[in-house]
Amino acid sequence: MKKSLLSICIMATITVMVFGCKDKAKEAETKAAEETAVAEASSEKYTANVAESSIQWQGFKPTGKHNGTINIAKGAFDVSDGKIASGSFTIDMNSIVDLDMPADDEYNAKLVGHLKSADFFDVEKFPTATFEITGVEESEGKTMLSGNLTLKEKTNNITFPVNVSTADNALTLTSETFTIDRSKWDVKYGSKSFFDDLGDKFINDDIELTVSVKATK
Repeated sequence: MKKSLLSICIMATITVMVFGCKDKAKEAETKAAEETAVAEASSEKYTANVAESSIQWQGFKPTGKHNGTINIAKGAFDVSDGKIASGSFTIDMNSIVDLDMPADDEYNAKLVGHLKSADFFDVEKFPTATFEITGVEESEGKTMLSGNLTLKEKTNNITFPVNVSTADNALTLTSETFTIDRSKWDVKYGSKSFFDDLGDKFINDDIELTVSVKATK
């Protein structure tokens, strides 16, 4: 009987280790802002279809996590020889949505309201964020997209892997899931980078993002 209980405990522990662990997405390389890319006159312009473009987000804390989406308000890319040469898109910070709780749950509204407040993204003062491309290059078989991300008037250059395809006058850009360190954009609430007395009440600095943009000529 003791052996059976021991076996059950061991199997339960292994199950938690295997299925409870999640590989952390890689943080985007982050550095000082750079000059934005300039397209050639012969490049083709693609305009973002905002109805089919968005950013998925996920945030973490010791007691759980939340996930949702943010809309892209507008964007455009210049393409030369089938490759992105320059471009930018604007993010509507008022469009933050939480998806892990029912939309009519009062805690959903509280969470979204808190994310929009001055504690986090202060969307009343900073209603949009922007991403402006500074370069695209191939590295180890992947397309790496670099650009200046401006959030709360703080700008850092980030680099992350993307998949880009063009067909039938349409362009699709989808990033791999990556993280940014919110503290580098002065998003301070619950951050151990700014406060040392939080105990287990902190919120992780890393925010996971997955960017998806569809555009047409």
